[in-house]
Amino acid sequence: MQNARKFTRDLLTAFFENSSYSNILLDNALDKSELSAQDKKFAANLFYGVIERKITLDAVINKYSKRSAEKLSNDVLQTLRMAVYQILFMDSVPDRAAVFESVKLAKRGKNPAIGGYVNGVLRAFLRDGKKIPELEDKVSNLSVKYSCPEWLIEKWIGEYGEDMTLEMLKSSVDAPPVIARLNVMKMPADEIINEITESGVEVKLRSEAENCAQLFNVRDISRLSVYKKGMFHIQDISSQICCEILDPKPDEIVLDVCSAPGGKAFTIAEIMDNQGKVIACDLYEQRVKLIKDGAKRLGIDIIEAKVNDATAFSDKIEMADRVLCDVPCSGLGVIRRKPEIKYKDPKDFDDLKDIQRKILDVSSGYLKKGGVLVYSTCTLSRAENDEVIDWFLENHSEFEKGSINGFPYIKDGDYKITITPNMFNSDGFFIAKLIKKR
Repeated sequence: MQNARKFTRDLLTAFFENSSYSNILLDNALDKSELSAQDKKFAANLFYGVIERKITLDAVINKYSKRSAEKLSNDVLQTLRMAVYQILFMDSVPDRAAVFESVKLAKRGKNPAIGGYVNGVLRAFLRDGKKIPELEDKVSNLSVKYSCPEWLIEKWIGEYGEDMTLEMLKSSVDAPPVIARLNVMKMPADEIINEITESGVEVKLRSEAENCAQLFNVRDISRLSVYKKGMFHIQDISSQICCEILDPKPDEIVLDVCSAPGGKAFTIAEIMDNQGKVIACDLYEQRVKLIKDGAKRLGIDIIEAKVNDATAFSDKIEMADRVLCDVPCSGLGVIRRKPEIKYKDPKDFDDLKDIQRKILDVSSGYLKKGGVLVYSTCTLSRAENDEVIDWFLENHSEFEKGSINGFPYIKDGDYKITITPNMFNSDGFFIAKLIKKR
């Protein structure tokens, strides 16, 4: 039987060496592993936890190690990070077990003497009351406490203020909820809930969006018979609200320009009661296949999934009554789901606003007069959100601000909203609604 800690250490070593996508790397490794179900859960929690709390863990290592974290070999560094994470954040693991197993793991490396070094660092940390280092500088201290880079904290303080930034930091290290959109085209919501409950999963209806439910105590969703039968798809509350603000109607033509893997297209089609047409586009064929497969599972037949470059106008795309422009973004609203995003160089995001402007500009050309255009991102960055919309309105006099009504935290009549995670315990999201008046 594989050792769960060695499995995780090797995976983390590969992740930090190759800058892989954490979810893809973990899913592929777990599929090939011989770990038990319990060990798989432990390994997944430890893997994501170390990535999420990397700055915090390194601050501890730097305080109690004679060698800084950046000077340690990758496997030794990951062994220490895993140990400190277990001590600080995994209540199910006794401190002595975390130390013993980590020392044993270190001894299995090229230099068995490393075990003594790991033992010394961890024992010193425990003797000191396993305290997270506190720094005098406010931003640096927040960075260590919430494992968030200083540049991002400073950005958020400048754009959203200190109080909101603190709320965003707190939510960034919380476990995200599992949210589903119930497919009431199959059967009424209460019957779907009964089927989910009978499968051993706890369900709670959410009020923020129609047919929205939170799932608890669920491990592998894809193996549930109720999922295979197409009774729901997974979609965050913010994303569902985005679709409801688009407000598609039966028999309309709706264009989703950046659709894959298809969650919004599915919800749009369900709101339309599977009547009309939803054109769901993506740049790559393999991602278009994800849309087709999802629509088939859900029993949706009005989705026309196709390959299309959203940055270039195509006369093969028919004019639409409503256009959803959910553009590629920095993803700073979903860092609790994809923690590696926050460690990217901020320069990596510099070109995004130009791409977003181009996609929005092109997408507006597919909209009929009187139609609705919704622009959205899953980021918390004014440059990618408010500034893009301001630019668009300045350069497109044929558009006017729409009106968003009937949603909590959104003042009736506003045309745009920044959804921060503390509102609904959801992903961070930006949504703007525009109307083509001529």
